Amino acid sequence: MLNLDRAHWTSALTVLIVGASVLSAVGFAATWLVSVRIRNYGLLDVAWSYGVAVLAPIYALLGDGTPARRWLFAAIGAAWSLRLGTYILVRVMRHHPKEDVRYESLRRRWPGAGQFLLFFELQAGLVVVFSLPFLFAAHNAQPTLTPWEIAGLAIAVLSLLGETAADAQLKRFKRTAAAGAVCDVGLWRYSRHPNYFFESLFWWGVALAALSSPWGWISIACPLLMLYFLFQVTGIPLTEEYALKSKGEAYREYQRTTSAFVPWFRRSVAG
Repeated sequence: MLNLDRAHWTSALTVLIVGASVLSAVGFAATWLVSVRIRNYGLLDVAWSYGVAVLAPIYALLGDGTPARRWLFAAIGAAWSLRLGTYILVRVMRHHPKEDVRYESLRRRWPGAGQFLLFFELQAGLVVVFSLPFLFAAHNAQPTLTPWEIAGLAIAVLSLLGETAADAQLKRFKRTAAAGAVCDVGLWRYSRHPNYFFESLFWWGVALAALSSPWGWISIACPLLMLYFLFQVTGIPLTEEYALKSKGEAYREYQRTTSAFVPWFRRSVAG
């Protein structure tokens, strides 16, 4: 009987993952078509951010785990997703038709829209990967939340608040700052990238909470992938490269005195 239950559970997960992959692939293909039409690939970031807000509630609706757990995880995932997606959408629309510098660089490296379709579909697959913690939780039948879940979800909520505060502080600073000024107020005084730090911490919290669910250990891939993207791909390296070009010596001074990632006390620079 136990083997039959396990086989049924695994089959249900497989069906949901395949369905989520198809839905994500179609959604990102549609986003690619719109992006080509308006000549702005920044919509990819919007679609990626909104992906969890689409998939997590579907998992909660179709899952057979404890209802309270299913919808609690879905609510936290959707809150993260909708906040970030809307923040990026507003930014993209405000600067349109000027495109994010990352995509301007990729356009030079990958001429032609066809290669970008593959890039969009890769992101579609990543959305499914980042939705897995919510899928596993939706099939967790334990009657009450475990201490790991409570701790992990608390970290995720606090991280969401921290990222929201960091974005709001940067937005406020940009309203009145002179051209070339470096934001070093609030959380930005203690980290050059507090938004990225809290983004990473959010996924560590979600992964910790998912450990209590069957197959939940796979969720560790989420924060590890996020750290890789932030430190090696389109996060800190490209952001700092652009900041150095636009802010020059002021940003170099900021680099010398301020932690790159984890908020910490500022360093004094002699002479």
